[in-house]
Amino acid sequence: MSILELIRLALARLAVSRLRAALTMLGIVIGVASVIALVAVGQGATSGITQQLQSLGTNLLTINPGAQTTGLVRRARGSATTLTVEDAVAIAALPSVAAIAPESTTQAVVVSPTANTTTQIVGTTADYVTVHNYQLWQGSGLTPMMVAQGLRVAVLGSTTADDLGIAADGVGSTITIDGLPYTVVGILQAKGGTGFVNQDDQVLVPLGTVSKYFTGSDSVRSVAVSIASADEMTAATDAITATLRTRHALAAADTSDFTIVTQAQLLSTVGNVTGILTALLAGIASISLVVGGIGIMNIMLVSVRERTREIGIRKAIGAKRRDILLQFLIEALTLSMLGGVVGVLVGLVVSAGIDKVAGWPLVINPTTVVLAVGFSGIVGIVFGVWPARQAAVLDPIVALRYE
Repeated sequence: MSILELIRLALARLAVSRLRAALTMLGIVIGVASVIALVAVGQGATSGITQQLQSLGTNLLTINPGAQTTGLVRRARGSATTLTVEDAVAIAALPSVAAIAPESTTQAVVVSPTANTTTQIVGTTADYVTVHNYQLWQGSGLTPMMVAQGLRVAVLGSTTADDLGIAADGVGSTITIDGLPYTVVGILQAKGGTGFVNQDDQVLVPLGTVSKYFTGSDSVRSVAVSIASADEMTAATDAITATLRTRHALAAADTSDFTIVTQAQLLSTVGNVTGILTALLAGIASISLVVGGIGIMNIMLVSVRERTREIGIRKAIGAKRRDILLQFLIEALTLSMLGGVVGVLVGLVVSAGIDKVAGWPLVINPTTVVLAVGFSGIVGIVFGVWPARQAAVLDPIVALRYE
């Protein structure tokens, strides 16, 4: 018999016992759907986080202070106060630096005439919008004059403006931050995001204002630097490192009291972590395929027993051992491949739903689909060989006498 005839025969046999075939395929369906969904969600999360990191700014690197040591206990990175406004001024003078935005942050209660919210207050300079690639929706950003004079003015993120109920006509209105009045001079366009930190929930004020009314220090939490060209990132990092080590009077053997993180490093870290997690989850989901293969083997063994007389009749009229082997092997393969196709459809629907809820882009890699279906076919072959062989080696005389 040809392969096509064997496939038609297999489909006819499966149609006779539809419920049993469906239940047998269930393990394969669950396994393939899990692999497709988990890999798609992992790739969607990676894509979403990558987009968010890229939206932070163009050719961006971030300088953070080092860790503070209290007694013999080393605290978390960024806990020291080793970066100052003067450091930022020195870095801004480097030829490869296009723009720079030192940042000092705190949490505070912000009150408008109709609402209030607790949000992040970012003390920064006029270049913050440029460095972090923000666009203005209304009004203007901070200006050098506002920053130099330490005026009580504020630029609101879109989420903060919505929370305060002044998104439509906020420019020119007055809000209070910890009881002090500030004039709203601008509102930023929404960036959106897929992470736990909302880039649109913040209030920008002049750096000196935060230092004067909140922190009482000229140290900054971080310094964001936009480099003129991506090709200059390495050279710029080296120049910034040398400048800060000189300013902080560090000897050659001393460890730097600051860290510099580039977008490329963040993207590489995110890619590595999500890649490992995706592979791990896909491996765990593949266990379902093995379980489904065991189910196929079990059902095919039962089928061989039920069809013993049929096998005997086919052998009596001239069917060879190879024909019987192929017949049952094709049935097992057809069962697993049908389960694989259904599993792909279910996996696509599930992954689309998860990505929509999480706000991630839907990323479907055709290679993953092909590998999942191919693996389900291999499972069908591997777990179908033994039942097929059991059928092929039956003695036709014994089979014809079987009741």
